[in-house]
Amino acid sequence: MQFLKNILRSQEKYFVKGGKFERLYPLYEAGESFAFTPGTVTKSGSHVRDMMDLKRMMMTVVVALIPAVIMALYNTGYQVNLGMAAAGQAESAHWQGQFLQWLGLNHDSTSIISNMVLGALYFFPVYLVTIAVGGIWEAAFAIVRKHEINEGFLVTSLLFPLILPPDIPYWQVALGISFGVVIGKEVFGGVGMNILNPALTARAFLFFAYPAEISGDKVWIAVDGLSQATPLAQYADTSMAMTFSWWDSFIGLIPGSMGETSALACLIGAVILIISRVGSWKIMLGVLLGMVVFSLGLNTLDSATNPMFGVTPHWHLVTGGFAFGAVYMATDPVSASMTEQGKYLYGFLIGALCVLVRVINPAFPEGMMLAILFMNVFAPIIDRYYINQNIKRRLARDVA
Repeated sequence: MQFLKNILRSQEKYFVKGGKFERLYPLYEAGESFAFTPGTVTKSGSHVRDMMDLKRMMMTVVVALIPAVIMALYNTGYQVNLGMAAAGQAESAHWQGQFLQWLGLNHDSTSIISNMVLGALYFFPVYLVTIAVGGIWEAAFAIVRKHEINEGFLVTSLLFPLILPPDIPYWQVALGISFGVVIGKEVFGGVGMNILNPALTARAFLFFAYPAEISGDKVWIAVDGLSQATPLAQYADTSMAMTFSWWDSFIGLIPGSMGETSALACLIGAVILIISRVGSWKIMLGVLLGMVVFSLGLNTLDSATNPMFGVTPHWHLVTGGFAFGAVYMATDPVSASMTEQGKYLYGFLIGALCVLVRVINPAFPEGMMLAILFMNVFAPIIDRYYINQNIKRRLARDVA
């Protein structure tokens, strides 16, 4: 490793100010920071308050996302295997099946290896397109604005594939992440300046531009002519019977966006974020309380035509993107509320709005995405209110 570090550092002179490739310094710095600890040091006395910098914070979020990634691989492969069996199609009918045969595996939903490998064939191409196209935009803006490439994109590039269906066209992935990075973040000034979560902005763009592929109402599982409704869609449609148990939904063995199906994986990620103090437990708790209060309130109402009024809190928790959004999206430190009291209100309103959209508009049973984006816009107002209240209390104390 020292040998590679020496080679990298020997090329630095070409990228620093006055070097031949000065304009490409952000690319050099990104590679150095990703592989090694940067060699730059402060020239005067520094005041360190915390060991947690942006790089460590982003890597902690990536670690917290690992359980969701594992379940995304397993469940995607599991659903495809089930779909192939239900359709009665031969393995050789699809290139994925041919690849499994080449590895000596079969389409078997009971095989962990088969499910993981098959899921990887869907997840990683989407991830690679995301990181390639998004990385180009990040590098382009860094070069033009002459600043470093921030580590925040590592999280965005992993979050975005996890909230997409497995068979989404790659060109839509490229278009979505382009919109999320450019319009959702860079036009505001880059990392730390955006008011909307970039990954959710990208997903919202795809939802409204191409609703047939990403509506969440039904998830196509890469088997020609076969689709299966998600639990939320089954709840919203009175003609459908619920075919999934609560336990299956909690574990994540249900159709849905690749990384959103497992509440268990999100719970593990929440523990990691809370222990590391990267994710706010106050926001997570607020989201949960908002969902419970509003769903219990709506449960008291009766609707003969809308069964969503009867969905209980424990089902809201394990269906759709509620758990994933509460843990990974709502707690985004840039777009979320920053005041300690404001975090409770911010989270509570997200949980309440999520249930409101799910229940009142059964044509769109998933409301977590819109709830978070809506509250991203109001987060500065919430913070401003609590800041003003704190100023008034201090002034009153000084006068007394």
